[in-house]
Amino acid sequence: MLKNILLLLICVTTTVCFSQNDFESEIDSVQTLDEAKIFVKKNKSFKGKVITFNKEKHHTKIAEELFRLGKGSKKVYKTDMSKTYYKVVDKNEIPYQKLSYIFFDGKKKSMEEINILRQNIVAKYNSGFRFEDLAKHYSMDTNAKRGGDLGWITKGDLHPDFEAQVLDSPHEVDDVFTIDIPDQQWYYVILKTEDTKYIEEIKVLKVTEPVK
Repeated sequence: MLKNILLLLICVTTTVCFSQNDFESEIDSVQTLDEAKIFVKKNKSFKGKVITFNKEKHHTKIAEELFRLGKGSKKVYKTDMSKTYYKVVDKNEIPYQKLSYIFFDGKKKSMEEINILRQNIVAKYNSGFRFEDLAKHYSMDTNAKRGGDLGWITKGDLHPDFEAQVLDSPHEVDDVFTIDIPDQQWYYVILKTEDTKYIEEIKVLKVTEPVK
């Protein structure tokens, strides 16, 4: 009887080990972003997702360790309860720009009011007023609390009409200009605060499995 129990335990342990080894081997086989997305859909019972780390925005210990890895490499973190895999599936330098803005809602103000306000803002900025102070005073967006700072942005982050007029514009750093998005009734004064900067980004497959 004891011999049979021991054999059963050995079989169960071996099966679990093989299962875990097969799972990790499957993660190792993932090499591209598309394969990572397929892996997540295929293994819905696990907590899997593809996440983006940006070197300018993410400064955690895990992010710093992952940025040191090459594409296709992985890092494993284990606790008593779970095992988490981080697999780098894409690594690129992405062009970003940095800007601040003052927003006016065309549903709450007339175009005449908006244009007068924008002319006054541009005139005040050119006469020496700080843009962040103007944003705090005039902007109709919660972003006004941060002085209108939008941070680093790249294509795909914001409304396409906004990006087309801002990211592809010929304006230089410290230029102030206006843009309109009439379909949405959004109207802006924009300050370009930084020139184009290439920032390293990695796409990471993150999968967590319970420890058995």
